Amino acid sequence: MVDASVNFWRILPRVLPFQPARTLGALYWHLTRRKVRAWTWLRAAAAKTPLMYNLWIDNIERKREVADLSVNAFESWGYKPHFSIVVHTALEGTQRELDATIESIKHQIYPDWSLLGVERGGTSGAVGDGYLVLVRAGGILSRTALFRIAEALQVNRSAAILYGDQDEISGDGQRIKPWFKPHWNREMFLALDYISAAVAIESDLARRATRDKGSKGLDSFLLAATEMAADAIVHVPHILSHLPANDVENSARIGAVAEHILPLGATCTPGPYDTVKIEWPLPTKLPLVSIIVSTRDKADLLQACLESVLNKTSYREFEVLIVDNGSTERDAVAYLQKIDRHPQVEVLPCDMPYNFSTLNNFAASRAKGDYLCLLNNDTEVVTEDWLTEMIRYGVRADVGAVGAKLLYPDGSIQHAGVVIGIGGAAGHAHRLLPADQPGYFRQPHVAQFVSAVTGACLLVRRDKFVAVGGLDEALAVAFNDVDLCLKLEAAGWRNVYVPHAVLLHHESKSRGSDMSSKNIKRFQQELNLLQEKWGTKTYIDPLHNPNLDKYSETFVVGL
Repeated sequence: MVDASVNFWRILPRVLPFQPARTLGALYWHLTRRKVRAWTWLRAAAAKTPLMYNLWIDNIERKREVADLSVNAFESWGYKPHFSIVVHTALEGTQRELDATIESIKHQIYPDWSLLGVERGGTSGAVGDGYLVLVRAGGILSRTALFRIAEALQVNRSAAILYGDQDEISGDGQRIKPWFKPHWNREMFLALDYISAAVAIESDLARRATRDKGSKGLDSFLLAATEMAADAIVHVPHILSHLPANDVENSARIGAVAEHILPLGATCTPGPYDTVKIEWPLPTKLPLVSIIVSTRDKADLLQACLESVLNKTSYREFEVLIVDNGSTERDAVAYLQKIDRHPQVEVLPCDMPYNFSTLNNFAASRAKGDYLCLLNNDTEVVTEDWLTEMIRYGVRADVGAVGAKLLYPDGSIQHAGVVIGIGGAAGHAHRLLPADQPGYFRQPHVAQFVSAVTGACLLVRRDKFVAVGGLDEALAVAFNDVDLCLKLEAAGWRNVYVPHAVLLHHESKSRGSDMSSKNIKRFQQELNLLQEKWGTKTYIDPLHNPNLDKYSETFVVGL
């Protein structure tokens, strides 16, 4: 890892001619000591040029190869798996593309492999010994691909499936658009295929999946194989495959996903950008949700929030608990008195120094619902089915906290899940991406497991909330939501980001910025607590990627 400050000044002048406005903005944030934001701006600008990835290839990938690929590096390995390779395609590619794929196989530095053949559409049942390796026709295997998979198996001997990262080859032969992927994320894989470019499957598992679903096509085969493999799926954090630019996926995948999830009572519909949107079943009797909104004055914000919840929410089994944290302004007091008469609303007075954790824990103890929804008073409902979509996930036994997609008023993303370790703490994934753009390989637009979600709109089953001790009241303002999610994860539940639940978020309008002079001391104390408790200074989020920049929320290459 290159020193961030040195790297900033090295990159800035090279990006300036291509993205002057964004680069000057990054310079401003850097000079005003907002270094995380400066990196976000500069990386976003650099990501629009080939610069960052070229630097990564030169300074990271090639240096790793030199270090790892000493003469006969694998001779000392205790386990040398055999790879049986099948080239697959759902499309009619050219013979030239197929020849290029096969040629890349022949140039593997790892020697123990055999080529079984080429398959179109389904899987014929050809598996071979050791591991079946599926390679997408038209793709070029990196010369170290099989070596990297075998290397991963030295420390993951029980791995049933292994997959890696990929990039594209432009028309002029340049490597572009690297896709640095997360560890296995079943929820994301249902929504989009992120493993089939190059994937290794243990041969016995491959045979079972072939007998079960192979004749129905590659998508059905991979869905069956990943289900059978359970948790024995390993991500190899190296570029294994180079695909043609604008590679087209199999458009029939939604049918395979629909059949796969049907026994679970779920259905699916087309999602944005050729993804799949899963609709998990709701209980026959819809559970009551206690929506908790803490507030102090700011009547205009609270009214906009509550009117959107009461009038735009299609899921009607809810109560709203307003925790009044000592409002004194006349219009706020009057509005609280009025809204308290609404049959679904109860105002809970709680006049004390502001502590988000304490206020929400207090309301949770008074809640009648089996589910709690923490909701900021500076949010507004956008999609009427927001709570329905969150409940679909919240009722699942394996799920802890559920988070929504939050947008700034200008339509850009404020929250699409939380990545632990960003800036030494935690950051919001895909922040500032216009919501009508696909973003990083469509990931902002698909439901997926994440390490944490924001407490600005967070749903959790009440007994799970209680089981982990609720919100930590030592974290009065910042990071209490992250801490809650990490506690839920440590207890064995998965946190989920649900992009189909959409709200606006006027971030921090009710409490102000953590970086203001009156808040900075408190924020630093809470940051220290988070770092000490969860080790976020050095944390590598398994649902992010170690090759992505830990100073940026926009999923760009790190150096």
